[in-house]
Amino acid sequence: MMEILRGSPALSAFRINKLLARFQAARLQVHNIYAEYVHFADLNAPLNDSEQAQLTRLLQYGPALSSHTPTGKLLLVTPRPGTISPWSSKATDIAHNCGLQQVDRLERGVAYYIEASTLTAEQWRQVAAELHDRMMETVFSSLTDAEKLFIHHQPAPVSSVDLLAEGRQALIAANLRLGLALAEDEIDYLQAAFIKLGRNPNDIELYMFAQANSEHCRHKIFNADWIIDGKPQPKSLFKMIKTPSKPRRTMYSLPIKTMPR
Repeated sequence: MMEILRGSPALSAFRINKLLARFQAARLQVHNIYAEYVHFADLNAPLNDSEQAQLTRLLQYGPALSSHTPTGKLLLVTPRPGTISPWSSKATDIAHNCGLQQVDRLERGVAYYIEASTLTAEQWRQVAAELHDRMMETVFSSLTDAEKLFIHHQPAPVSSVDLLAEGRQALIAANLRLGLALAEDEIDYLQAAFIKLGRNPNDIELYMFAQANSEHCRHKIFNADWIIDGKPQPKSLFKMIKTPSKPRRTMYSLPIKTMPR
C-alpha cells in the first residue's frame, strides 16, 4: 500500500520567476506556478497513530507548508520507475533506524501546479520538458500514479538483435531503442565483430559495450592517439599525465583519514 504525505514548498520565489521567464521566452502562456515536495511511503503493513505521527515528523523539513489547496494543472515529477534515488535510500534507512519497519521504501517527488491559458497537448509537453530531466525523472499527471515507482517487475529475458539477417540497420535500430548512444564507428566495429563470430549480439552484450565506451569510461579516450596542432604526439594523454612522476621514481603517500565506526 502507498501513503502520500505533503511536504514543504519546493521552489523559492526567485526560482519560480526564472521558470516563468523561460516559459514566456518559449511563448508558453503560463501565469503562475506553485511547487511542493510530495512524499510517497510504500508500506508492507498499516501504521498505528504513534508510528504515523513519527513518520510525519521525519518528513517535516524546509519552509512551513501553507494550508491552502493548490490550484492549476498537476505535473508530478519523480525519479524514473525502476530507479531508486539517493534521497530514497537515505530516507528509507532513517525510517528503519527509527523503528518504522513497515516502511519498505520512501520516495520523493515535486508536485508542480501550473496555471496557464489554454495550451495544446504539445505545449504541455514543452512545459513538462522544462520541469524535469528525462534521463533521471519522469512526469505523472496524478499523485496516485506514483504507485508505479514501487512496482516490482520480473527481469526481462535476454533478447538478440538479428544482425545476420537484417544487417547494420538492426544495430542502428537497437541503438535508438535501447538508448546506447553508439557512434557510427562503434556500430561498424560491432557489425564486423559479430559477423566474424557468425552470430547475433544480445542486448546484454550491447549494453556492456555501450557502457564501456561511454563518456563515463575514459580509458579508451585517454589512451587514444593524441594530436596537438595537427602533430601526432608520441605519448597518449594518459602517458602525458603520468610523465611528471616518472623521472623521480618517487613513491607518493597521501594521508587518508578514516571515519569512525
